[in-house]
Amino acid sequence: MSPMQGGWDNTNVLLSLIDGTSVVLKAWDANTVDEVVRVIRRHLHLDAHGIPTPVPLRLAGGERHVERDGVAWTLLPHYEGGLLGSDAYSLRSLGEVQARMHLVPIEDYFPEVYTMGFEFFDGVLALAEERDEWSPFLDVLRKESARLRQRIPRNLPRGILHGDLFPDNVIGSGGEVVAILDLEEAWIGPLVFDLAMSFVGFGWHDGAPIEERWGALVQGYESVRELNAAELSALPDMHRYATLAIAGWRYWKHNLKSPVPGLANRYKEMVKRLDVPIPFLEALA
Repeated sequence: MSPMQGGWDNTNVLLSLIDGTSVVLKAWDANTVDEVVRVIRRHLHLDAHGIPTPVPLRLAGGERHVERDGVAWTLLPHYEGGLLGSDAYSLRSLGEVQARMHLVPIEDYFPEVYTMGFEFFDGVLALAEERDEWSPFLDVLRKESARLRQRIPRNLPRGILHGDLFPDNVIGSGGEVVAILDLEEAWIGPLVFDLAMSFVGFGWHDGAPIEERWGALVQGYESVRELNAAELSALPDMHRYATLAIAGWRYWKHNLKSPVPGLANRYKEMVKRLDVPIPFLEALA
């Protein structure tokens, strides 16, 4: 047994078995059992439609999870390889897989409220006011949230989104996506938001957006599903919304929910990006 990196709340342990195979034991400490059941159904649904994602193994009784002391546990397949890279081949693969995921039929175990989105922002602001723990970032969050709510169109094409496509949620090998992990944040929303979030996760280096990475991601995506004019026009605001979502979650997690001095400033990486112009996104509009 050896601990695995990744994840902020749930525990993942690699089990190396005597027959030479490996599986991942996951303790869902941060989720209720009912939530875990819904997440498992999401993985099963995407897997059934050809999207590479880990499906919990069936256990002795036929179930895919067990409950101990109110916590759900699962055994997951272990994938060889590492996290997906940010090279052109990898990002074209990510764009292509993401577009295929966006075409999967909608099911009701995917919520229509984004767990890191506008409603979450409202909760963070209310909690800070209740505790009298206001900060300059919360002024930014309030202002940007109000602005984006007005600017983002409500009639964009919708479907199943991952919601948090950062490198630690994608296993890759040889420039190809092997598995998309962690569907806890998955939801039904505007498809172009997910593409913007992928760029937030994969498209920056040393505080600067990389145009070639964006080009590869979009090229892969449009090899499966073409973006319409309204989606292209919405991309700058969607990228800003996705950036704000990560900043808001990091601020809430490390300053309000579970303060950790060494992590308290992680949100600032995303706040700085809000002031960086991305001319190639504007050019697509």
